[in-house]
Amino acid sequence: MSTTPEPSIRAVPHLPAGFRFGAATAAYQIEGAHDEDGRGPSIWDTFSHTPGRTLGGATGDTACDHYHRHPEDIALLRELGVDDYRFSIAWSRLLPEGTGPVNQKGLDFYDRLIDQLLAAGVAPAVTLYHWDLPQALEDRGGWRTRETAEAFARYTALAAERYGDRVERWITLNEPYCSAFVGHAEGRHAPGTEEGRGALAAAHHLLVAHGLAVRELRAAGAREVGITLNLDRIHAASTRPEDLAALRRAEVLHNEVWTEPLLAGRYPAYEEETWAGLAEGPWRRPGDLELIGAPLDFLGVNFYRPITVAAAPHRAEDPEARTAVDIGVIELDPYGTRHTTMGWPVVPEALTELLRALHARHPGLPPVWITENGSAETDTLDADGRIRDDERIAYLADHLAAVADAVAAGVDVRGYFAWSLLDNFEWARGYDQRFGLVHIDYDTLTRTPKDSFRWYQGMITAHRARTEESTR
Repeated sequence: MSTTPEPSIRAVPHLPAGFRFGAATAAYQIEGAHDEDGRGPSIWDTFSHTPGRTLGGATGDTACDHYHRHPEDIALLRELGVDDYRFSIAWSRLLPEGTGPVNQKGLDFYDRLIDQLLAAGVAPAVTLYHWDLPQALEDRGGWRTRETAEAFARYTALAAERYGDRVERWITLNEPYCSAFVGHAEGRHAPGTEEGRGALAAAHHLLVAHGLAVRELRAAGAREVGITLNLDRIHAASTRPEDLAALRRAEVLHNEVWTEPLLAGRYPAYEEETWAGLAEGPWRRPGDLELIGAPLDFLGVNFYRPITVAAAPHRAEDPEARTAVDIGVIELDPYGTRHTTMGWPVVPEALTELLRALHARHPGLPPVWITENGSAETDTLDADGRIRDDERIAYLADHLAAVADAVAAGVDVRGYFAWSLLDNFEWARGYDQRFGLVHIDYDTLTRTPKDSFRWYQGMITAHRARTEESTR
């Protein structure tokens, strides 16, 4: 029996009336049907099929088979009682080559998904890009080139024209940090390269793609347009000057490369210190900042854990020998707290700190949505058919309480998406990590709601009852 204490007494957080609750997924992580009905390959198909890239050689070929089982998953969303469901469209399912001929069967799939969600009383929140670039575009340079950003704008226009009559909330990109730096500099994600200028060019072109997509969505009459960033609450290991300088560089890499152009109309102040010799490049053009910084209706924030940094003893002197993440920083783990199975420390108050700092730095901050938050845990299917994931319940309860604390401090947070609805393909970690409110048996694809599913369901019901009572 678990010895984890019961969730905090703040398990039903004091959030305002109208606050919305949801659950989130991503196409490559759940859909499967990787080569069915005209879908083209993405960089994640290529990456996961390359030996040694993913744990145990896992791929998203089948994943949760959501492509065929989505009615069952929508029924789970209805039972859960969420207001919103955040999912992503697979670009190569609509445009197998990334541009050019349209795949009608791909368009029809998301029509069915959106219509069935609405019939179930769940609002669709669409993410246009969740890391699965069509391989044909990668073959022509990928995010290192402006042509990919322009192709993304055409794809956005297609999606907005087709689904804009039913989708109110659009997210252009999910976690461009991971696309640019984990994919192009660390090499741990697709496309799996270790680059310097190429990664920084990718970061800039992702922002350009966002700006172009916002323009297309506005032209199509989209009601709410935003972007999702995985922002980090970063601490310095000490007050030594070298560690404080490391903190400045880490803030640029993790946060300011995105927030400064998007929210302040400028490039980061310390980018030359961070990327000495790499920061400037031909990828920047006049007018880009104005394009990137177009007003947003909301900002999506993904949060899982804080990080602490210190100065690293070595840094390559030759810019050509450096990757974009070689910034003279190491990450430490001084947190005396429980860790999830991902190895991430559980520090809920860091989410409050992050939101308050963001609000203070950007007075014109648009409304915030927590677009991902959740924990990977060791889930065991007990003999009675239950999955008693008490640690996940405590994690969700305390992070929702942290959101409530930020709201009480004046941050305009409008909604929260639990990550994830389903256990799924966890990128390079394959199927080893489970984040879902719903357990997936990967042999049979049977869905089993966990205790956290029931807790979240009850919390949503209790929140609605409390806020309805207070407004009478």
